[in-house]
Amino acid sequence: MSKLIKPTNYKPLLDMRQTEQGIKLIKEFFQMNLSTELRLRRVTAPLFVLKGLGINDDLNGVERPVTFPVKDLGDAQAEVVHSLAKWKRLTLADYDIEPGYGVYADMNAIRADEELDNLHSLYVDQWDWEAVMTAEQRNLDFLKDIVRRIYSAIRRTEFLVCERYTEIKPFLPEDIHFIESEDLLQMYPDKSVKERENLICKKYGAVFVIGIGGKLSNGEPHDGRAPDYDDWTTPNSDGRQGLNGDILIWYPMLERAVELSSMGIRVDKEALLRQLELTGQQDRKELYFHKKLLGGELPLSIGGGIGQSRLCMVLLHKAHLGEIQASIWPEDMVRECAKLGMAII
Repeated sequence: MSKLIKPTNYKPLLDMRQTEQGIKLIKEFFQMNLSTELRLRRVTAPLFVLKGLGINDDLNGVERPVTFPVKDLGDAQAEVVHSLAKWKRLTLADYDIEPGYGVYADMNAIRADEELDNLHSLYVDQWDWEAVMTAEQRNLDFLKDIVRRIYSAIRRTEFLVCERYTEIKPFLPEDIHFIESEDLLQMYPDKSVKERENLICKKYGAVFVIGIGGKLSNGEPHDGRAPDYDDWTTPNSDGRQGLNGDILIWYPMLERAVELSSMGIRVDKEALLRQLELTGQQDRKELYFHKKLLGGELPLSIGGGIGQSRLCMVLLHKAHLGEIQASIWPEDMVRECAKLGMAII
């Protein structure tokens, strides 16, 4: 129960019926805006993939995927996806998408090792998107432009919600602030990663932290990243390493930073080899996905995931993810949430 954040005098602004309507409104409007901003077409996504192909997202490398045998495939093991980070790039090649265009999908996942609290659930739903880019666009300016486009879509969605439900007031700032993870460390050298994120987000309201996965000057990464999708070792335009990052906002309801999106320019052949060596995972070069990338069969791309339930949660001013999605929570957490006015679905 120590993981449960308990906002003082919490009272939901919308009842359960209005909340369900609000969720539908947000999801329909935001995905339309996202697809328009980034020129994305919708594709159907898998819930599971075969084990051993290197397609599933390995997240931080320690999370266990939900695995099951497939009878008609000789009990071959399938894994429920963690995300579609690498699957989408294969899809870009399959559809022969040209530069400047891409795909997005409704991704549903199970992360059995997730630590459950107001913002983390066993069930993950997000808009997973990926777009083809050129070699000339593999730079920080292009990454920032895409971040601004996504943030604009988020703010337009907030405006629509506040127009529909006048009791909800907007809180997102007009612009998003960019900061290198190393610069953030230098600003708050005696703080933990989460404390640094809270401080910078409270100051600016919306922040994109650049460069996640590589070690900082203190010998630790800002956060973990798998070595085979985001590029976190290629120097960006400021000479720092990292062409990826996270979109974070300051959420007054919980008085903390909330991550809405993890995204970045994807590895090319050189960055993949470098990151596999840095993480001691050179054996991945023999996997299906990695062979295709190293063989030049996959396009250069940029992509990421945007949390659907999280976006709905913050735009509808809810205090717990369980007010937005149906999942499983500890019984003591459900009871405590009921006392605090959080109606867990």
